[in-house]
Amino acid sequence: MSSSETLLPPDPLAVLVDPDTQRQAARLAQEAFARVFRLSVAEPDDVRRRGVEALRSDLSDWAAAAADGEAAALRLALLLTGMDQWGLAWSQAFGLVAIPGLSELVGALRTGLDETAEARFLRQFEDLGAAEENVIDFKVELRRGLHLALWHSSIVTESRDEALRLAGQLGSQLLALTRAMPIAGWRLVADALAFIQIRCLADGLATEGVAQEATQALFAALARELPKEQRDLVMAHAARAVIAWQQASRGPTQVH
Repeated sequence: MSSSETLLPPDPLAVLVDPDTQRQAARLAQEAFARVFRLSVAEPDDVRRRGVEALRSDLSDWAAAAADGEAAALRLALLLTGMDQWGLAWSQAFGLVAIPGLSELVGALRTGLDETAEARFLRQFEDLGAAEENVIDFKVELRRGLHLALWHSSIVTESRDEALRLAGQLGSQLLALTRAMPIAGWRLVADALAFIQIRCLADGLATEGVAQEATQALFAALARELPKEQRDLVMAHAARAVIAWQQASRGPTQVH
């Protein structure tokens, strides 16, 4: 096994928030962002504010259900980090200047903290990003959702230019991930490519036209831009995952 395949050390924050709860936090952040985005773009101010308050209450309750104050602070840090990353990715991909409901929700969740809870939150927020292995299950689940959503956006548009632009945005985010996470980033890229191929095979997506062209452009750009060692690892890992899925589902053997 090469140095690029070195396993991450154990997650030290798993004692506060276990892997299943980390994955739940990533899904909750995704769902909250989707709801607040719809509220921001499709609803009048009064409806948006009521929706944001309902989300604030639900998310606060989920964080507070943790075993102790430190675990609750980490849960909240996960939620806010997840929503922030969704907001950043969507703003970059679609040129959004602001998502009012997201800013209101994040602010409301922070405003409700007393001095002790705020100090705990800041400490856990800093620990979250201090090392790759910290809350790694959250990071994997979060990025998986983001990558698949961006890819899906690229294949549902009828505009070739828009499809290729969104595929390029996704490629840029995946490349940036390998730099931000030197040890595990390539695995997250491989995970994204495997899931895209599996979706294509399972649901007949991106089999022709603009959708196929955008997907092929994404794969080609990554093959071109990734360093050779990383590229070989990514493509081999993704291929093994797709083959394993095919064998498990007894589906077709042709890889997209």
